[in-house]
Amino acid sequence: MPITIEPLAPSDMKPFPEKLTFGRSFTNRMFTQTWSADAGWHEAKIGPYRPFTLDPSTAVFHYAQEIFEGTKAYRRPDGHINLFRPWENIKRFNRSATRMAMQQVDPEEHLDAIVQLVSLEHEWVPVQAGASLYIRPTLIATEAALGVHASHSYLHFIILSPVGPYFATGFNPVSVFISDQYVRAVRGGVGDAKTGGNYAASLYVSEEVSRLGYQQVLWLDAVERRFVEEVGSMNIAFVYGQGAGARIVTPALSGSILPGITRDSVLRLAPDLGYPIEEARIDVHEVLRDLAKGAITEAFGLGTAAVVAPVSKFGYQGQEYRVGNGESGPVAKHLFQTLTDIQYGRRADPYEWTYTIQVPGV
Repeated sequence: MPITIEPLAPSDMKPFPEKLTFGRSFTNRMFTQTWSADAGWHEAKIGPYRPFTLDPSTAVFHYAQEIFEGTKAYRRPDGHINLFRPWENIKRFNRSATRMAMQQVDPEEHLDAIVQLVSLEHEWVPVQAGASLYIRPTLIATEAALGVHASHSYLHFIILSPVGPYFATGFNPVSVFISDQYVRAVRGGVGDAKTGGNYAASLYVSEEVSRLGYQQVLWLDAVERRFVEEVGSMNIAFVYGQGAGARIVTPALSGSILPGITRDSVLRLAPDLGYPIEEARIDVHEVLRDLAKGAITEAFGLGTAAVVAPVSKFGYQGQEYRVGNGESGPVAKHLFQTLTDIQYGRRADPYEWTYTIQVPGV
């Protein structure tokens, strides 16, 4: 489907932000298209970034039928732009759509929309170290009617945001509170779909633990409140041993854990760097025991926003468990550096993970 490119008026033009915080500034343009039962996908266009007008009865407001994705564009040393594994994000977008009883998008047209939008907004891809252009594809139910059923119309849109590091502290370790009273998602639910309800369910606990001095929440399974699932909006991994004997253990996907693109990348990358990977059902009490005796030397989150986020300590039932020496460990640093080098085009990509957008005049 061809994409209509609408012109920008002078009033649509915004200055590049002086300070890059996460998700606060947005580019001049956005992509939109709509779906209806009689017309299918139509009105694909890239135009000015602007608000939507939706009826108060619109389904997304009442029944939370919506999904989204998160990926990034990275400025290469040669001035061109890399996307990182966009095909995997598109696959997950459509899996989420299916789980939420929504209309899937055409994968090639979705990728083309991202490429055209980023190309038009290429000046918004930051050149600062550690910065990138965050890409947020979203799909919402737009039928204006009350009643619990799948919507008969949808809006698909993509917005872009120049961002610095997800955590204001950068690559420095974060503190994590282990929640055993509240849960994020249950197996058989929508925990493995990237839908807003999963994040809404996390907010109460996130706000509570922030007041206790913690930056993230580690979620346990919803049935036994015993098995490790995710940390904040990221997957989680633990390192056993040091040096040549280090190995990485991460929770196996259970149906209530989001299958992260960064997680999958580390599963493939880590063994090539000398770190065997194990996917397992991880008992939180065993984790705490292994932290206490020093068997676990590192822990880190894995996600698009932060890439690799080292953990300094865990809080659980009134006690604190320090991870290693409380600083970023060598395995996390090695993975972070190697993965970001591939993303930014600073090293060869033997996995064919990157898609390069050519910038005119570079």
